[in-house]
Amino acid sequence: MNSNRKQDQSAVDFKSEKRQTVVIDEEPTDPAHGFVPTKRPLNELLNYGLVAIDKQEGPTSHQVVAWIRKMLNQPKAGHSGTLDPPVSGLLPIGLGQTTKALPILLLGPKEYIAIARFHDLVSDSRLRDVVGDFRGVIFQRPPQRSAVKRATRTREIYELEIVEVKENLVLLRILCEAGTYIRKLIYDMGEVVGCGATMVELRRTRVSHITERDRSFVRLGDLAEAKYVLDHDGDERRIRNLIQPVEYITRELGSITIRDSAIDSICHGAQLAVPGVLKISELDKGEVIAVHSQKGELVSLATALMSSREIQTVSNGLVCKTNRVIMKSSTYPRLWRTKPIQ
Repeated sequence: MNSNRKQDQSAVDFKSEKRQTVVIDEEPTDPAHGFVPTKRPLNELLNYGLVAIDKQEGPTSHQVVAWIRKMLNQPKAGHSGTLDPPVSGLLPIGLGQTTKALPILLLGPKEYIAIARFHDLVSDSRLRDVVGDFRGVIFQRPPQRSAVKRATRTREIYELEIVEVKENLVLLRILCEAGTYIRKLIYDMGEVVGCGATMVELRRTRVSHITERDRSFVRLGDLAEAKYVLDHDGDERRIRNLIQPVEYITRELGSITIRDSAIDSICHGAQLAVPGVLKISELDKGEVIAVHSQKGELVSLATALMSSREIQTVSNGLVCKTNRVIMKSSTYPRLWRTKPIQ
């Protein structure tokens, strides 16, 4: 049921407006190191790539990941958000280093199209009332067959819409917080109505900013065909069209562009200080941000320790705290010094 508790949405709201960029300093980048994301060699693209798989009903999410890992000869791959075997739709799969950036997709909402079967005929007015009850923050206990602890928790339903009704079948569109169980949501709606309800079919159409409407979804058959063309004809174009650079994951985040000389130190665990910053987008203190090279490569994910306004007014201090390093060390040369041992 709906809770009156107002949830802090800082973890789920991306800024929809275009962020302004401020140039702090300028210097050239060395063309001998790194690559513009869209111009990476294929082996680099595969190691820093994302495939927005359109999973079909039947296989598990882990099976799909294993097939793609074998198909593309990649030692490491992972997915963001499990889809049960009977569920279809978007399954983002990260290759190589991209697996480290996948948690960013959990910050955004997920959208589903579901068919619910109510166990008796329900009037239109009663359906509308129940749908309204389940918008907003709700209490939900995961089902018995789930990978998480069965403790009551809160999840937010941002949008819940009746698309079509045919007798006791109801087509729903749900935009919700990550971690929401749609099958349980429909079950609970049936309990409130009084006759019970069962989820008949489910499709995921959005994960964070990746949506079915932007035509980025990739079918397994198309990926296999593109790989065949690559292996037999040496033509990379088809497979390149199906794989997005890792930077696609973080396109909605605030960002900081840093000097070439600061990159390898961050890859070895150092924190970013003000002198290493060249450009900043509009950002707030405490916000999850992306740290980029001058070529646009994703170096790391971090939490801002200063707002963009503060960064412009100081000459020293730590700008952000590194959460995950995405770029492999030695991609850029080591231009930093360590203190000699006394």
